Amino acid sequence: MAPQSKKPGTHIGEQAVRTIDGVPTAITAFVGRTQRGPVDEPIIVTSFVEFESIFGGLWAHGVTAHSVGDFFDAGGSTAVIVRVHQPAAGDTASIALGTGPGALTLEAASPGAWGSQLSAAVDAGASHRGDPSMFNMTVVDGITGRIELFRDVSVATGSPRRVDAVVEQESVLVRMPGALLGAAPASDPVRATATGGNDGGPASAAIYTTGANLRTAHRGLYALDRVDPINLIVIPPYTAGGDVEERVVIDSIAYAEERRAVMIMDLPSTWDTPAAVIKGVSGPSFPASSHATTYYPRIHKRDPVGGDRVATFAPSGAVAGVIARTDTLFGVWKAPAGVAATLDGITDLAVQLSDDEIGELSGLGVNCLKTVPSVGHVIWGARTRAGGGQHDSEWKYLQVRRTELFIEDSVQRGLKWVAFEPNGEPLWSEIRGSVVSFLDDLFQQGAFSGTRASEAYFVRCDSETTTRQDISLGVVNITLGFAPLKPAEFVTVKLQVQAGRRRIPWWRRLVRIPRIGS
Repeated sequence: MAPQSKKPGTHIGEQAVRTIDGVPTAITAFVGRTQRGPVDEPIIVTSFVEFESIFGGLWAHGVTAHSVGDFFDAGGSTAVIVRVHQPAAGDTASIALGTGPGALTLEAASPGAWGSQLSAAVDAGASHRGDPSMFNMTVVDGITGRIELFRDVSVATGSPRRVDAVVEQESVLVRMPGALLGAAPASDPVRATATGGNDGGPASAAIYTTGANLRTAHRGLYALDRVDPINLIVIPPYTAGGDVEERVVIDSIAYAEERRAVMIMDLPSTWDTPAAVIKGVSGPSFPASSHATTYYPRIHKRDPVGGDRVATFAPSGAVAGVIARTDTLFGVWKAPAGVAATLDGITDLAVQLSDDEIGELSGLGVNCLKTVPSVGHVIWGARTRAGGGQHDSEWKYLQVRRTELFIEDSVQRGLKWVAFEPNGEPLWSEIRGSVVSFLDDLFQQGAFSGTRASEAYFVRCDSETTTRQDISLGVVNITLGFAPLKPAEFVTVKLQVQAGRRRIPWWRRLVRIPRIGS
């Protein structure tokens, strides 16, 4: 509140505007098979080294690790990994330490053939606390060389160093299934190697999107429900040179629409010529959502798993890294394309496209990869899958769609405070102030076209946007528009937030009517 004064005259006070913070824009989700790691759990990683420590490195039976490596090589900084796995008999390795009452059973922390390389040892005589129930236990990962040492653990029920609790809390390699038998291990050292462990069944839509209860149990793709926000979604091909089932692609795009995200989808591997791509994407069933984008051709790079020979891979992981890098350096409103959008770490492109082919594919909403002399391999297009042929729309440009998603998400999150405010002009004025301040900051950063604020954006929240009926329902309607850098026309967004004291969700999303024109 402005300070009060008893003296006559004009007085100027300050009233703070509630700040709207921009949400992150470059968090990329990868859902796929990995060598090891928790299944159906979203894990945030910020480097490929961190990915390797949790999910294993490059793997001959899946290319998720390759895709994540491409992402970080290209400049990505934050990834969310969801490992999916098709269960099979004996897929989780186990270790039996000893026999009889003092036997201990360990189980690999996650399914996979990796667990067969585990070994463990128990040495009761090495404990130095003088308690016969205590012992030391060592677990070794034969693949990575990691050693876990658990000193002075016990099988005693009331012990603060009860071995199963210690292992559960401290180990990344093993777990202890079942109940302890209660007897201390034999005094002589015991060593054993793991038995069992396999990589499960082949990947299918059932472990990604179509399996029973995946949605309600937040498993597969829907494990991402437990992470917020996400901005880009990548489903790497099931195998090197392979594809993702059409059903999974369609479900993933639908999920991206729910999450205000964009899916980077790979074209089928059989579309290995420009003519095949043109025919395929022109078909009526090929996805045309503005929440999806696709790139051609595939990329060539050396594969350490294949003896360091050059192999062909889908480009989605590398493209996601370029998009994330562009967001960080320039902002989400910058097109992730052109000579600055270099694809680092690849040796070549699977197909060299002519300018005419690039032009035709771009017109169909396919972004092309191109080799530019003295620059390297670059992304040469920034269209959504709503940006081609008969599906052409105002959301044809990837940077425009993603800027709109960024603004919408930021504003709706930034206005949570309105939930229990009286619904009237004072509230509308405060909302206008917050949104204008947010958009003006973006304008100063160069997010919009126009030389003046009035040419760059507008905000409306008043008695015209919010009717008496809306007020009785506790609803505030906000209309805002912005002039993207390309095209230069206004894109209009309508939002609805909840106000008043009614205990209903704080915001309710109005059907957006995006259009060109102010």
